[in-house]
Amino acid sequence: MAKGKDVRVRVILECTSCVQNGVNKESPGISRYITQKNRHNTPSRLDLRKFCRHCHKHTIHGEIKK
Repeated sequence: MAKGKDVRVRVILECTSCVQNGVNKESPGISRYITQKNRHNTPSRLDLRKFCRHCHKHTIHGEIKK
C-alpha cells in the first residue's frame, strides 16, 4: 500500500537574482523551473545553477513554497 507521503515531491525553483532585483512576483519576468527531489535524501531546500531567460545567464535557482 502507498503511504500518505510520497518519497519524491515536486518542487519549484525560482531565480534568486530576479527576485533580488525587485521584479514583481506575478509578472512573467521571473524564471521558474519545476523538478522533483527525493525527500529522504535531500530534506533541506534545493539550490541549482540553471539558465535564467530574463537575466540571460546561469544563476542560482532556489526552491520556493507552492
